[in-house]
Amino acid sequence: MSKLKIAVQKSGRLSEKSLELLKQCGIKLPNSDRKLKTEATNFPVEILFLRDDDIPQYVEQGVADIGVLGENEVLEKDKTVDLLERLGFASCRLSLAIPKDELYTGITYFNNKKIATSYPKMLAKFFVNNDINAEIEEIGGSVEIAPGIGLAHAIFDIVSTGSTLLMNGLKEVEQVMRSEAVLIGYPDIKAPQKELLRQLSFRINAVRNAYENKYILLNAPESAVAQICDLLPGMKSPTILPLVEKGWCSLHSVIREDQFWEVIGQLKSYGAQGILVVPIEKMIL
Repeated sequence: MSKLKIAVQKSGRLSEKSLELLKQCGIKLPNSDRKLKTEATNFPVEILFLRDDDIPQYVEQGVADIGVLGENEVLEKDKTVDLLERLGFASCRLSLAIPKDELYTGITYFNNKKIATSYPKMLAKFFVNNDINAEIEEIGGSVEIAPGIGLAHAIFDIVSTGSTLLMNGLKEVEQVMRSEAVLIGYPDIKAPQKELLRQLSFRINAVRNAYENKYILLNAPESAVAQICDLLPGMKSPTILPLVEKGWCSLHSVIREDQFWEVIGQLKSYGAQGILVVPIEKMIL
């Protein structure tokens, strides 16, 4: 029986998020020490646990059919793979940072400076595009300590909250790109695996749509229903049910979570009451 081979990071936050996504897609994985691989018990997939910077190469060579990793690693490794899906988690940015007491004068600050990074290809491209002549010092980890020990004048690294920079006496001065978890694929994937990938992508999109949207229920005067429907169009149109109390109805709809706080004031001004916002487990459009 054909199996879809999926490469995921063997440890770390991205690994946990990747396995949680598969769980939300209804794929059951046995408990594993993640030495190398494991197989799902209810869907034909095999999980390969790899270093994140090895995943693009494994996918390019067809050892894995697909892989989950940060977009930053995909761009840095520059392998021949297909970017299939943006997954909406593990968001971060890649930025340049300098000692907090330094005066930043703009991008030209980096001329004739030494920059420590684990992403030399991306940084080199950025400097070429901005006509900056700088020395790039490639290091494998603990990039943030480089200025403090005299190895470099500045760093280029992943930033999530910025707390690690602050702890090491640095400040973020230039954002080069934003990154998130992505799904990459082997360009010459075989037909059986391609069909399994289609099924998995369907599940992933149902999960993604669910956590990006919320189910909203509210009571409203009938006179305000048209205005509220304009605010909450839903997937097709809202569901409207009469209440026992004359002149009132219950309205059910779907809204993107990031839009809810933008419209809550208007809903209240139209007389909406008893507003409930409920998570959606799966959402199939």
